[in-house]
Amino acid sequence: MIHTISWDPTSGTLRHNDALQLPHNYVDMPAELVLWIDLDNPTPEEESRILDTFLHVHPLTLEDITKPRRDPEEGPHLPKVEEFADYLFVIVNPLPNEMTSGKPLPPGFRFDKRSRPQLSAILTHRLLITHHYAPLPCIIEGQMHLERHVDNLRRGPDYLFHLILDGIVDDYAPVVEQVGEQLDLIERHMFHRPTPRLLERLLRIKRRVSYMRKTLILEREVLARLMRGEFALVEDREIVYYRNVYDHLVRYTELIESGREMVSDLMQSHLSVTSNRLNEVMKVLTMISVMGLLCSVIAGIYGMNFKHMPELEWPNGYYFALGLMGTAVSVSLTVFKWKKWF
Repeated sequence: MIHTISWDPTSGTLRHNDALQLPHNYVDMPAELVLWIDLDNPTPEEESRILDTFLHVHPLTLEDITKPRRDPEEGPHLPKVEEFADYLFVIVNPLPNEMTSGKPLPPGFRFDKRSRPQLSAILTHRLLITHHYAPLPCIIEGQMHLERHVDNLRRGPDYLFHLILDGIVDDYAPVVEQVGEQLDLIERHMFHRPTPRLLERLLRIKRRVSYMRKTLILEREVLARLMRGEFALVEDREIVYYRNVYDHLVRYTELIESGREMVSDLMQSHLSVTSNRLNEVMKVLTMISVMGLLCSVIAGIYGMNFKHMPELEWPNGYYFALGLMGTAVSVSLTVFKWKKWF
């Protein structure tokens, strides 16, 4: 679907129209018009209309944009920014909607390549094109922001794109907080009862943290280039906003890095606690085996088939053997306690 938002400088209002009759070519647009075209899960025909007929983009750009549809098994393209002669091309990977909804993840949800969304953006001096195959909250938030602040679109596509990036980065806040709470809860339960279920939860959190860490590091490089004034399509007055988004991204990257280290520490602690519990069990079983061995030795001695054994004809020989076994067990327990083995 093609959704367009344009700024009308004469009336000072926004115009929404999914069926807006766009000019045949980008160069035919009025000089004062600022336009945002959002391609939400578009068909190949809609992609061709906007990315070929309206604004002809480089074939490599079109290949990167349509990668999730062409190669779903390979997943989306990694974040990057490229400057072409007449436009700026940016790819970012927002968090999946399952992670930003605030609800527990679905049982069958997996952090694989197919679950990662891709947002592609093309910026010119008067035009912003966003392309995505999955619904993204950052796009909806950007449209709602323009409804509240109708004159912000006239500041240009670079300011509008900063709003979208800010929404993508802010989505990390509740997810990072949720990961921290889950790790604290696991840490409290681990030393009381380290179960295989806790280790399974840690592995799931580790996959989630690793995915976010990789995405944040790559997006940090993209934002670092955007805020340095490296591209002419990002005006100097908007760089401060990109720097603000970059600061938030760096903070979440550090928090995710701390969460990653905590996951590794908790996994090592889980293995250590489990190993200690196993050692305690083995120690108890070893002490029982030693006491049983002493009793078996005594029973084996009096179970031999020699004809001349003094105790065999003794009326109290049975009780003597039991007493000897009891004495051996008592001496063993005394030695174990003296060694402070229990």
